[in-house]
Amino acid sequence: MTTENRTNITFIGAGNMARSLIAGLIDDGASVDITVADPSEEQLDIIRGQWPACITTTDNAQAVSQADLVVLAVKPQIMQMVCEALASDIQERKPLIMSIAAGVSESSLNTWLGGLLPIVRCMPNTPALVQSGMSGLYANTRVDEEQRSLAESVMRAVGMVLWFDDEDMLHAVTAVSGSGPAYFFLVMEAMQRSAEGFGLSEEEARLLVVQTAFGAAKLALESNDSSAELRKKVTSKGGTTEAAINQLQASGLENTFDLALKAAAQRSIVLSGNKPAIEKS
Repeated sequence: MTTENRTNITFIGAGNMARSLIAGLIDDGASVDITVADPSEEQLDIIRGQWPACITTTDNAQAVSQADLVVLAVKPQIMQMVCEALASDIQERKPLIMSIAAGVSESSLNTWLGGLLPIVRCMPNTPALVQSGMSGLYANTRVDEEQRSLAESVMRAVGMVLWFDDEDMLHAVTAVSGSGPAYFFLVMEAMQRSAEGFGLSEEEARLLVVQTAFGAAKLALESNDSSAELRKKVTSKGGTTEAAINQLQASGLENTFDLALKAAAQRSIVLSGNKPAIEKS
């Protein structure tokens, strides 16, 4: 750690997820000094405009030279190239490495960066952009308790976190929460289209659907009841909700979601370079 109990955090990549983490840390008043590296001056200009206290550079090696934590926020396709170029600089200081790239394993990151490093893999989701994210985290055995706490505090700045002892569980996290927002957006899209079919305007339909989704999620989050119990409480026998639920279940909704999540998990496994291991039923 740096002097005066401040932590030097370097972001490699200045995209949406990096910016959401920076915003969360600054809004939380975290005792950190932030450096951001990106080859795009346009991306760095966004950082400079919103958070002028951040140090910005196009030189990745310079950015990591004083880092306690390096957040790898680049696309999976270029992760190997970025890591290998940084390996000698990273090995000199051996900071905590945190990756938010889907499908890139801890062993790959360690190999590309020269090995023997403390690494935390994170699987966040897009609601982190509005500080309402859900992230799954995995730490290798070189991560100590202080580093684990640091990684958690970074991700908690944009939402909730869950730790997993088995890295392979991040495939399930990807299927459920990483890809999950898109499933809900699809449901909302279908509901809005149907609502417009009743004669509601686009804006009326959108507001009804979006606020209903928000309220249902908030109620589920704050209630001690299970989702199944909450559903039962709003489903009166012989009523309108029961008619809709019966139709959805008759259409095989539960099985469709089960197959969809398994397909997402399988794809995550394939993208990581491993053989598919989750059986479809």
